[in-house]
Amino acid sequence: MRSRSDFDLIADKLSSFSGKQVLVVSALWGVTDRLIRAVNEPHYANKLVEDLRTQHLRISPDISKSSWNSLFEKVLSGISRDLVLLSTKPNQIQARNRILASGERLSAIVVANNLTNSNLPSIPVGAEDVGLKIQGHGAMKRVNLESSKLHLNLSKKSPIPVLTGWFGEGEDGDITLLSRGGSDHSASSIAKLICADRVILWKDIKGIQSLNPRWGIPTNTIPYLGYNEAITLAMYGGASVIHPFSIEPLISSGIPMEVRCIFAPHTPETTTYIGPDIITQDSNLKAIGCKPGISVIKCHAPINSKILSMLEQIDITMWSIQTKGNFAYILLSSSHMESIFPHVDSVDVNHFTALISFVGTIPSLSEFDEDGDWHEFSKSKNGGLFAVNTDNLEYLLRKLSANLELSC
Repeated sequence: MRSRSDFDLIADKLSSFSGKQVLVVSALWGVTDRLIRAVNEPHYANKLVEDLRTQHLRISPDISKSSWNSLFEKVLSGISRDLVLLSTKPNQIQARNRILASGERLSAIVVANNLTNSNLPSIPVGAEDVGLKIQGHGAMKRVNLESSKLHLNLSKKSPIPVLTGWFGEGEDGDITLLSRGGSDHSASSIAKLICADRVILWKDIKGIQSLNPRWGIPTNTIPYLGYNEAITLAMYGGASVIHPFSIEPLISSGIPMEVRCIFAPHTPETTTYIGPDIITQDSNLKAIGCKPGISVIKCHAPINSKILSMLEQIDITMWSIQTKGNFAYILLSSSHMESIFPHVDSVDVNHFTALISFVGTIPSLSEFDEDGDWHEFSKSKNGGLFAVNTDNLEYLLRKLSANLELSC
């Protein structure tokens, strides 16, 4: 969301629904990236606070006259104060997290003010203030549903709560961030905790495509994904549309999720529905995922706990672990290998051009043998993972999309 007209769309969408609504927001476009640079290089952030003030006032010019002005200024002052702290204590993690979380705080204020001006009374709410608890470490952090259930304090009455996504209260009582894109996970966790009828993720693209649009290969919108199919695509498919952890909270309660385009009418061509897994004899291939540059670490099973501890300590995300016979295979991004090599010995490592995931029925790959060297990593009823070496990854993806009838 970049312009004032974009934010007016939020009011239009919300006004079309009846019943109680909870809105979970991310930071405005580009804000999180600027905040990340600021915490890494605080001496370059001289104009940051004024630039953020200007950017948000363009969206909601009358904040200075609203009841939220003092909160707005408090967030901006907090950024300034923590930047000064970081300039002398660069490892002050609490200050870093407070700065990064301020993007969502400012967004919640702007959205709540605009909705109120559109006759939809709203209030900005910090996730930690209503009891959203975060557990875990590094990229594996997620909402602690059991603890949050005990502490959640979210009014069922008007006005509409505009909740900050992406962060909550950590196990140490301080602000803790989820991984990038974690506002989706915040939303689905809140939905689980309040027993919502459904979750709608408003995006700037038309649902989830059969292949990530980043490849420039036109494919169709997927009409329906089962929960586990969506998890597979989010984790292994390079599909940044949904956060990998955003599905899990919904499964036990059967809460459906809809991925809609905020800039387009609600039609089957612009929406992907996510719900219980449905496997039939007529099930077909729904999507292809691709993660370029992967490595597979081969070690004796069971996996040495030192390896797992080392990966956690240096904040490396494992995409998958498989055990076959006497060996275990750890799948991760090749970009992490330089950090890993100093910590491990006596393990075999194989590098591949990409990880290809098939969501739905796995096709026969015999007609693609000449285009790549395929290595099966895992199979399930929801699809399969294959490591591939190829001289032309884009050509392979185009051929897969065309021959498997996923292209537009």
